[in-house]
Amino acid sequence: MKVVAVVGSPRVGGNTETLTRIALEEVEKAGIKTELISLANKKILPCNACGACQKGKCPIEDDFESVYKKMVKADGVILASPVYFGAATPQMASLISRFYGRGKPLKDKVGGPIVVARRAGHNFTLAQLLFFFMIEDMIVPGSTYWNVAFGRGKGEVVNDEEGVRTVRYFGQKLAWLLKKISE
Repeated sequence: MKVVAVVGSPRVGGNTETLTRIALEEVEKAGIKTELISLANKKILPCNACGACQKGKCPIEDDFESVYKKMVKADGVILASPVYFGAATPQMASLISRFYGRGKPLKDKVGGPIVVARRAGHNFTLAQLLFFFMIEDMIVPGSTYWNVAFGRGKGEVVNDEEGVRTVRYFGQKLAWLLKKISE
């Protein structure tokens, strides 16, 4: 089994990546392989709604296909984003928009969102990512609260004890659910 976590932050090693690694640590403790994919240095353009993906291959040449293939091959998927103007980052929005017209390649996979906010907008961003999981017909485990933590400066997210605790438990529940499904 494997869980792929995609971090939509344009900052390498920032709060979103830190929080995502915390969730992945819990998944690894359960004996499940993990991979973190950062979109920081990747070029992922938004969907242009041309419909070519319904007939075969997307004509947009960028890094999307490599990330897409890893997500589809994985048993579990985490999407993590900081809040940018009350929404997921443009990188994350472009990634999820490119699933348009591809059927349900993540159907019945386990996954969930992680969001980092400086102060606000986390509810909208969390909903945006949750809607993606719902539209893809995925299974989303719960946690002790929403998978949100707060931090502005690099590393500050670890000071949000409740947020870290919530994301740790999310990682544990994700791993538990994956194992239950595979029994």
